[in-house]
Amino acid sequence: MEQRLKLKIQLYCGNEIAMGPGKADLLSAIALHGSISAAARAMDMSYRRAWLLTDAMNRCWREALVETSPGSAKGGGAKLTPMGEQVLSHYRALQERIAGSSDCGDYAALANALLPAPKGRQKDGMLIALFDQSGSTDQTDRV
Repeated sequence: MEQRLKLKIQLYCGNEIAMGPGKADLLSAIALHGSISAAARAMDMSYRRAWLLTDAMNRCWREALVETSPGSAKGGGAKLTPMGEQVLSHYRALQERIAGSSDCGDYAALANALLPAPKGRQKDGMLIALFDQSGSTDQTDRV
């Protein structure tokens, strides 16, 4: 069985995930569909979950990433702010750079050192410790 590594980028604001793959996908869906509810439906996510994720993102950055307008006869909606567009663009560029690094020797060495997944388990992976600025490793993620 071939081993795979999946690298996932998560940016933290204290203990809160300010940006990660799911939040980036939500931002993309909001930009595409023009509302949080439509983005949630497209992602098969509850409106409440999408709203909570959007609210968390808006609280974690120096400027809001999503601007909402209340629903009315003219309709409501949501759109990315210039900061939201910029953060999403930089995050996607970083994802592409990291994905492109999979051809380096370190990546192959880690993949080859992994044990096979236990029977019945679908995902192979490794534990990545995420360091904050103080060097603390209290945030970990299974990828």
